[in-house]
Amino acid sequence: MSQRTERTSLYRAAFWLILLLGATVRIYRFGTAPAGLNQDEAFAAYEAWSLLHGGTDTAGYAWPVYLTAWGSGMNALETYLMLPFLALFGRQVWAVRLPQLLVGLLSIPALCDAVRRTADRESALWAALLLAICPWHVLLSRWGLESNLAPGFLLFGTAAFLRGLEDGRFLPLSGLLYGLSLYAYATLWPVLPAVLLCQGAYCARRGKLRIDRWLLLALLLLFLLALPLLLFLAVNLGWMGEIRTPYLSVPKLLYLRAGELSLRRIPENLGNLAAILWTQSDGLPWNSAGAYGLLYPLAAPFVLLGLLRCLARLRTARRRFEPAVLLLLWLLAGVAVGALMEVNVNRVNLIFPPLIILAAVGLRWFAVLFRGRATPLLLAAWLLCFGLFSRWYFTDYQRDIAYSFRAGLEDALDAAMHTDGEIVLDEYIYYPQVLFFSGTPAEAFRASVRYERYPAAFLSPTGFTRFRFGYTGGAPEEGRCYILSPWTDPSALEAAGYTLHTYGVCTLAVLR
Repeated sequence: MSQRTERTSLYRAAFWLILLLGATVRIYRFGTAPAGLNQDEAFAAYEAWSLLHGGTDTAGYAWPVYLTAWGSGMNALETYLMLPFLALFGRQVWAVRLPQLLVGLLSIPALCDAVRRTADRESALWAALLLAICPWHVLLSRWGLESNLAPGFLLFGTAAFLRGLEDGRFLPLSGLLYGLSLYAYATLWPVLPAVLLCQGAYCARRGKLRIDRWLLLALLLLFLLALPLLLFLAVNLGWMGEIRTPYLSVPKLLYLRAGELSLRRIPENLGNLAAILWTQSDGLPWNSAGAYGLLYPLAAPFVLLGLLRCLARLRTARRRFEPAVLLLLWLLAGVAVGALMEVNVNRVNLIFPPLIILAAVGLRWFAVLFRGRATPLLLAAWLLCFGLFSRWYFTDYQRDIAYSFRAGLEDALDAAMHTDGEIVLDEYIYYPQVLFFSGTPAEAFRASVRYERYPAAFLSPTGFTRFRFGYTGGAPEEGRCYILSPWTDPSALEAAGYTLHTYGVCTLAVLR
């Protein structure tokens, strides 16, 4: 009994150290690293600000189930989770990013609990550690891309489902979390029902799941949450008209991106997915960690070992319940998404938690084979990679990502709005960033916006209120000030007598 108590205490101490490590790398300089806002992040934040202060999104829909942003839409969960933080703290970058930070932090204990219930405590600690120091997960936890909520809510739903197999009272929570994940990312829509059906059928066949009030309540919650999105599909496929009420809207988008799913492009799509997994990069700086990869390069052989271990357990499972089936179902779901559409890292983000679990299983198996003697070496290797990655993230990476997120735009806009006349922005500054940082009311935006092309999948305004877009570096017009990204040459403005002020990577040009 004493030995068991000591092992439990060591396990808890190790878990809290891992969680502290994960929290530190996610919270340090939070809100300022990365500086600026991504365009999708800014649009989600502006929609939240508009709903908070006017009850409608930019297109005038009250509390939509799917946002009309860009013209072809955006997932709504991130925006709704931002509401309390923007209400409390105002239009702050760190408030915009708090939902993703909290989901990222909570994902660590959720993954640990899920693995502990299906494998052993040592594998659970490895999984928690790998997620806590994972470059892919650190990157996504520190900024607010709406699609990056999906892995966290899938983890929460799965952890609650596994608890529900032992105590049915957790099944309704699982249904709620799985249902919310549908609002995190639309790529889950074609695969989540199939995975849950297979998952439930397998558990029922193995005697782990039975029909009772808790399961029926879970299914009811899942159905009720899915119903508005089913109506959304019906509206946008032309089967019924849009729904507008003061409390809930099902909007008709200008363009439905259903064409991104293709059965004919499966070989090319799988080749693209394989390239991302092999190189551990998609070339996008907000998704990839350069030489450190998504899971670190040294993870690859252990992912393979973990996969072999799971397949070996399946062969010997016969008629007993084997949790590896659930893990492989989620892995196959990620592959299915990668087969049906051309993906980047955030589009196929549901594949990475299963890969991390496989790596943890592989590490645990490898340690057992060497009777624990390899564990200190493996731990040291991963922590060394993490230390090098962390140093790079807070130095070189911040200098690079500042260009992608237009760092300094907020301050440049603030200074420009204290001038008279129009504010002209170059073609590389995105209008949602201007909307959010300027706090332009949604009603004023709708009344004044002019689009280059309308309708379109991705709307591009030429201007709204006192803002004009599209400057390319030519001769200036009198009575205007200019905000430029690093890709537009300010020499014509300087030659015309404008004074240049630098804010981050942006330049404000005002007439002397």
